[in-house]
Amino acid sequence: MLPFSLIHTDKNSKARVGEFKTGHGTVQTPIFMPVGTQGTVKAITQRVLESEVNAEIVLSNTYHLYLRPGTEILEKAGGLHRFMNWTRPILTDSGGFQIYSLSELRKIKRDGVEFKSHLDGSSHYFDPRKVIEIQRSIGSDILMPLDECTPYPCEFEYAKKSKELTSRWAILNKEAFEQTLPLYGHEQFLFGIIQGSVYKELRESSANDLVKLDFDGYSIGGLAVGEPTDEMYKLVDFTTDFIPQTKPRYLMGVGRPENILEAIARGVDMFDCVMPTRNARNAYLFTSQGIVSMRNAAYKDDMTPLDQECGCYTCKNFSRAYLRHLFNAKEILAMELATIHNLTFYLNLVSEARKRIIDGSFVEWKNEFGKTISINVQSKKEQ
Repeated sequence: MLPFSLIHTDKNSKARVGEFKTGHGTVQTPIFMPVGTQGTVKAITQRVLESEVNAEIVLSNTYHLYLRPGTEILEKAGGLHRFMNWTRPILTDSGGFQIYSLSELRKIKRDGVEFKSHLDGSSHYFDPRKVIEIQRSIGSDILMPLDECTPYPCEFEYAKKSKELTSRWAILNKEAFEQTLPLYGHEQFLFGIIQGSVYKELRESSANDLVKLDFDGYSIGGLAVGEPTDEMYKLVDFTTDFIPQTKPRYLMGVGRPENILEAIARGVDMFDCVMPTRNARNAYLFTSQGIVSMRNAAYKDDMTPLDQECGCYTCKNFSRAYLRHLFNAKEILAMELATIHNLTFYLNLVSEARKRIIDGSFVEWKNEFGKTISINVQSKKEQ
């Protein structure tokens, strides 16, 4: 089982501080995982990701790595860690969300899913065993099972059938995991994925199904797919009550900084999202005073740092005027510097959350952060 230690719990919320240990290092929670879909976090090198951003764990994608470079290449390299020269932990999602997003290019069956590659239209088939075998080839530290991610809105009957399918696949995933062995000498761990759309009774049933199987950790899937934010918060708060205190909890694909803090308050430990890196490449940067666009003419001669409260490489060495110049000149360096900053902002956010949970000021700090974001969003609308 994944060695997970619960270090501290907040008296005024469900927020918690913990850590888990893998063969590639220890991860402190709450934690944000930068998304490295294809074995790379876009616009940043592994060296900088480790030394400047201090990412403790990254997320990669089973679907994409299966299509290219493929399991044969990964096994020849000795696994994804060696292939991409990353020494810290890696979590791989199952590819279920990517297959879900293919829409017309997939066909879900009782035992698996047929889909066509978004690259060349070739036909492929994933079932629970194959997804586990692919992740054995990848050599990730934490594996995700095959599941079905339902859309929003979603009728109850469809959500129920989907939940039952995910629970059935979970049994097969667990069996396949127990019947296969790691390929590269380090232990691997398997999480379960709780589904059920926006229906509490289905979420409860899904969680109970998975807890009986005793996974190493539990993920909350099928949220942040279009449902109202308040609805997402209610469902997260409801679902975490059914996950054992002794296991890490992972909210998949979320999200904005304020979403992360609200989910931490509801008992979540792990997060991933493409938002900080995608926004960075499009000149939208997160700061202590809200989001700023580096293409804004107001920064043309602004020689101040991007964020006075940030100590990242970008903020310590370059001005807003320089960053705006790089983006307007379409220089590649713009995306790297912006990515360093946005990822540092997210990692600093969860690091500060850990400190605040321990010293007892988390809820007050979270609420103040939310007010700052709200004020700045409103000010931006009024301009």
